[in-house]
Amino acid sequence: MIRTFFPEDRVGRSLTLSTMAFALSSGVFYTVSTLYFTLVIGLGATTVGLGLGIAGGAGVLASYVSGWLADRVGAHRVQTVATALNGLAMLAYTLASDAVAFTLVACLAALMRSASGTSKQAMLARWYTGPERVVVRARMRVVTNVFIGLGTLAAAAALLTGTAVAYQVAMIASGVLLLVATVPLARLGSRVPEFPARMVVSAEGQAGDTPAKGPSPLKDRTYVASVACNAVVAMQFGLLNVGVPLWVASTGAPTAIVSVLLVLNTVVVAVLQVRVSRGVHDVRRAGIAVRRASWLLALACVLYALAGYGNVITACVLLLLAGLAHAFGEILGEAGGWGMAFELADQRNAGAYQGLSQTGYAIAAMVSPVLVTATAIEHGTVGWFALAALFVAGGTGAAAVARRHRPRATSVPGAPIPAGTSAKAR
Repeated sequence: MIRTFFPEDRVGRSLTLSTMAFALSSGVFYTVSTLYFTLVIGLGATTVGLGLGIAGGAGVLASYVSGWLADRVGAHRVQTVATALNGLAMLAYTLASDAVAFTLVACLAALMRSASGTSKQAMLARWYTGPERVVVRARMRVVTNVFIGLGTLAAAAALLTGTAVAYQVAMIASGVLLLVATVPLARLGSRVPEFPARMVVSAEGQAGDTPAKGPSPLKDRTYVASVACNAVVAMQFGLLNVGVPLWVASTGAPTAIVSVLLVLNTVVVAVLQVRVSRGVHDVRRAGIAVRRASWLLALACVLYALAGYGNVITACVLLLLAGLAHAFGEILGEAGGWGMAFELADQRNAGAYQGLSQTGYAIAAMVSPVLVTATAIEHGTVGWFALAALFVAGGTGAAAVARRHRPRATSVPGAPIPAGTSAKAR
């Protein structure tokens, strides 16, 4: 935990500080934004949903484009600018007064949030090698979950007050926190080289300290298949955020159990995400992790379905067991997905590859609420079993892709570090 929240290396420390501020902002925003849009701006729920849906589509596009841009101007530069513009977008929400302005601001915020996520992933791919990448990524996720929780608690003050001014202050705080998140990133850019973790071998077999141009990830069938399979598994996020609250309301369990499930999920991620992520830098082990995650998610779907048939106590017990299986499936799936995204990529074009990976997650985030409501919520047990089968199919496909993987010979992760970069910094 000390290494998670207080990393020793400069890059990890800067990313962690930035992630703390970013996650605090997210926690505040997620808690008050819907009420702000409807009660303060005065938009209808349908208008808000449509605007956010359009913004989600823009975010999908930005995920890939920002990865391509990171390869050309530097991942840390893209992340710094994107985070700053995201902060300005949060502040601009306080000036939006109609549906058009709201949608434009939402699109800017979604574009910059996606660009920030992709460029962070590209930074990890550039700076770290082998098992370091996945472990550091896991630590970032722990930090994110913990500080989103803290941001949610802080935003409770606005909910308790319940006034327009309180909601506006919360939205301003969200924007200011994002601007604060740019400070460690901006300071980092002037102190470290862009490609410290490896030398790249050119077509002539000569090593150099600048990246050779790699192939497009869209032409890499193995990587595209990996992204597609992991995106299917990643749709599990729609279960916890959308499906479970709606499903609980239709069972005999009290709605307060939703908060218990969210806390349980956060605790499991915080305590076990880093431990579970060790070793999945090996592509085959990463594929096995995703497959096991899909089985756990399928088990969770079955337990969620069964919770609709019992009394209050039975429903609560089944929901808790489902939440536990769901949480373990989530951390396994995330770890395996990171391992495949990093290790299957051609490091000469790391930004574009990570951009494609993030695009898969963005599509999953956009599709999953609709999919979950159209299956589990609309059709009950049959829908839950359909989701279980879908997760198993995605996990099985990911394991098959990983099993057929053959290591690349174009990059040398263990090659000498460029002059002036210390092993400590690496």
